[in-house]
Amino acid sequence: MTKLSGAKPRIGLLGTGPWAARTHAPALAAHDGVEFVGVWGRRPEAAAELAAGCGTTAYDDVDALFEACDAVAFALPPDVQAPLAVRAAAADCHLLLDKPVATTVAAAREVADAAGLAGVASVVFCTLRFAEPTAGWIEEQAAAGGWFLGEAHWLGSLFAPGSTSAYAASPWRRDKGGLWDVGPHVLSVYLPILGDVTEVTSVDGPGDTRHLVLRHASGASSTATLTLSAPPEAAEAALTLFGERGRAAMPAWDGAVGAFGGAVDALLEAARTGVPHGCDARFGARLTEILTEAEAEQAAGPTGPSEPAA
Repeated sequence: MTKLSGAKPRIGLLGTGPWAARTHAPALAAHDGVEFVGVWGRRPEAAAELAAGCGTTAYDDVDALFEACDAVAFALPPDVQAPLAVRAAAADCHLLLDKPVATTVAAAREVADAAGLAGVASVVFCTLRFAEPTAGWIEEQAAAGGWFLGEAHWLGSLFAPGSTSAYAASPWRRDKGGLWDVGPHVLSVYLPILGDVTEVTSVDGPGDTRHLVLRHASGASSTATLTLSAPPEAAEAALTLFGERGRAAMPAWDGAVGAFGGAVDALLEAARTGVPHGCDARFGARLTEILTEAEAEQAAGPTGPSEPAA
């Protein structure tokens, strides 16, 4: 695996939107274990503004940023992220990816394959896997085992009438909805605890709402209701497991900046040890496969009962 250079690895940021400005850039600027060397964006003026606010350098040439870095973090739409991640891996940069890695299976697998071929570490920033105390809770429940079923809902209100969210104008979120935006978060909790998904059923709800029923390799089943269209008063994210020891409710977490710092730590550890993290690009590709299956299964619609013979 490509090793990190020096005691303080150099990391760059690709992306200048609200997610980059509110989470990635502040976390990288505050992280004692990395040197935040620069920002690249599709809008040079936004890159210059974000870089100036963080005391780092704006890059007009993304390949020049790759050359200056040991690792790069992504805060870009998924299908912009994927081909740039392949280029970054080829430039020997470790990858801190956003979820979903891509919205096509081919593109997500290409990222995972590129990271493997280049021997670079990768981490996908699924917030719950790195936030405290949810990260510890996931590990505890995975170790405990004996779970029978899971129930989850992630009710966002980005698309609710009157929403002022800075993320509401995101074209890819408008196109793909809560299934692809918050679905990876729920799956990133279920899979390490209940096992891989072996069967998916998907049903539409109001707005962009999707109701998923999942079968897992452990034999457990789970449900997930995902939306970005809930009324603000109903917005909530929760996940509960049921099993041999009763029930376990996932604890609350506080914000994404600290969680992103945890994801940086995880990437550095994977790069230094050569041991892949459980939420790496290969895992991210699996999430894309599951979400694609849910999308296709829902699009096909119910087959309904067969017609009786004449």
